Amino acid sequence: MTSAVRSAAAADFDARMESWRARMERALDARLPGADAVPSRLHEAMRYAALGGGKRVRPALVFATAATLGIDEDTVEAAACAIELVHVYSLVHDDLPAMDDDDLRRGRPTCHKAYDEATALLVGDAMQPLAFHWLATDPKLPPSPAVRLRLIDLMAQAIGTAGMAGGQAIDLQSEGRTLSIAEVDDMHARKTGAVIRASVMLAAECAPQLPPEHRASLERFAAAVGLAFQIQDDLLDVIGDVATLGKATGADRERGKPTYPALIGVEASQARMRRLHEEALSALALFGDGAAPLVNLSNWLLSREY
Repeated sequence: MTSAVRSAAAADFDARMESWRARMERALDARLPGADAVPSRLHEAMRYAALGGGKRVRPALVFATAATLGIDEDTVEAAACAIELVHVYSLVHDDLPAMDDDDLRRGRPTCHKAYDEATALLVGDAMQPLAFHWLATDPKLPPSPAVRLRLIDLMAQAIGTAGMAGGQAIDLQSEGRTLSIAEVDDMHARKTGAVIRASVMLAAECAPQLPPEHRASLERFAAAVGLAFQIQDDLLDVIGDVATLGKATGADRERGKPTYPALIGVEASQARMRRLHEEALSALALFGDGAAPLVNLSNWLLSREY
């Protein structure tokens, strides 16, 4: 592939990512309660947190998986909104003084700074059930009750003690301690990887006739790309730019968090991320050229600077 062709492909994917981000802004704006609806302060804070920009990586994974499987974006839009809302609520709670105590998120004051701690707690409390409500009731998702139950179960597993909440608990308990690479892998497979996996598999569940080997390939892809994504996040906290990231850097080091760069160094972390990226791409071989949306997204995740 010539450099001109690569540049054109990258530009095409950038445009696709932007279209997915724009779609998410419209969809979340339409689905969230209005800021003037009672209780207005809570609804205003929910919209502040959810509509504050961001990469929208998890919805992009939903849409890219749907494109790979030939599923219309309208069919999975509610699933993309649900997984993003869960991600946003986790950020709101992570930023609280009881957790990571951050003042800046996406280039703006964090939710508890813009409002207050009690409101930020309620924002997360309200967002989680709303995400499940969308999965249960959206008319464009597959109507099969069995599919709806699988979507709800996927989300529940991704954010419970075997997933995001459990990973965050391990993270908090590990501050100031030295973990093995296996322990760090387990923590991040829960804290970050579980929701990344759910983003891919929510779309896969919308294709009930998907062959088992294709489903297994998507599982392998999601596991590899989820861990690579977290390593990239750890690296950006060390070598990233505050203005580009929209949040403070160096926070992990200051809190004594067990990160990949702290454990094995920057260069080894970068090498491990590249190996995981190769594993992710290898897992997609079964789909041939049809996997281009997921391949391009994985390439973008590896090279991102925010």
